[in-house]
Amino acid sequence: MTTRPVPLVDLGIQRDRIADEVAEGFARVLATTAFVQGPDVGAFEEEFAAFTGRAHCVGVGNGTDALEFALRAAGVGAGDPVALPANTFVASAEAVLRAGARPVPVDVDDEHLLLDPGALEAVGGECRVVLPVHLFGQMAPMAQIREVAERHGLVVVEDAAQSQGATHRGVPMGGWGTAAGTSFYPGKNLGAYGDAGAVTTDDAGVARTVRLLANHGSEVKYEHPVLGFNSRLDTLQAVVLRAKLHRLAGWNTERVAAADRYADLLAGVPGVRLPSVAPGNEHVWHLYVVRVAARDAVLADLNAAGIGAGVHYPVPVHLTGALAPLGHGPGDFPVAERAAGEILSLPLFPGITPAQQERVAEVLAGAVVRHG
Repeated sequence: MTTRPVPLVDLGIQRDRIADEVAEGFARVLATTAFVQGPDVGAFEEEFAAFTGRAHCVGVGNGTDALEFALRAAGVGAGDPVALPANTFVASAEAVLRAGARPVPVDVDDEHLLLDPGALEAVGGECRVVLPVHLFGQMAPMAQIREVAERHGLVVVEDAAQSQGATHRGVPMGGWGTAAGTSFYPGKNLGAYGDAGAVTTDDAGVARTVRLLANHGSEVKYEHPVLGFNSRLDTLQAVVLRAKLHRLAGWNTERVAAADRYADLLAGVPGVRLPSVAPGNEHVWHLYVVRVAARDAVLADLNAAGIGAGVHYPVPVHLTGALAPLGHGPGDFPVAERAAGEILSLPLFPGITPAQQERVAEVLAGAVVRHG
């Protein structure tokens, strides 16, 4: 068992595994000076579309833009009410607001902390869109969500920022709705060397609109039929993503093995509630999130011992200052609020060793006992 610090994420392992391929790709881009919309961008889009089983992929500058453009391309506009889970990163709500729409938070289920179809049913009649979030590495219960959406005539756009490689009933991200937006932020299962994102869809019209939005509203140079943005996938980032993509399935398998190891190490530890895989899901374990009482004290002990644990996310989206104009307060979404005080993300990444995980489990168990 190691006594050395254990980081929450160690991106250096992946960096070293792809160093030669990335160096060759960077040299190719530098030689051709194809810095913006170079051939590697188109190649990555084709490869990622194939990986997700979608007809189209459009690379953009970051995951938040991907969500916004997916919403806009799906026809979401001014004032449209968009249901989304209260337990999510603020970017989900940001994208809705930036598209001119109105976030409608709903609660999550207590077991998996994903959008609760029952809570969606309760507000479905007053919404036009639903933005389910595939969180921590597994997809929201899309079959049930789509049933609710069809009953109420809701447009479905997926937030797939944490789910590259995950499936629900065998269907990957983007296969349950009009489109999905995803993020390639460095710590994601498929991470770039900076910000990057993409929209996947089976709808050619949606893909075209996203491409227009991301490129100043232009398909032909100096022709701008619509108002767009400057949010293109950088060619150098595409090189990195291509090098990582053909290793992603193997890296996700490593994540699954690490999650299984945590389950064994922590089984029966009093006061530690382990995560579980929702029915029909293939989980890719972007994060390994346990729940404990006295979370902040336990987290402090872990960090003091060199364990890079974290919290995703400490404040439900409806209680963030930026969303105060929505008028929600404590008690509105009790499951998400209670979970926000309990959730604790443990170190997990491709290449994590059994000794590192044993160290995490030992320190966690001791901290929970101390603060139980």
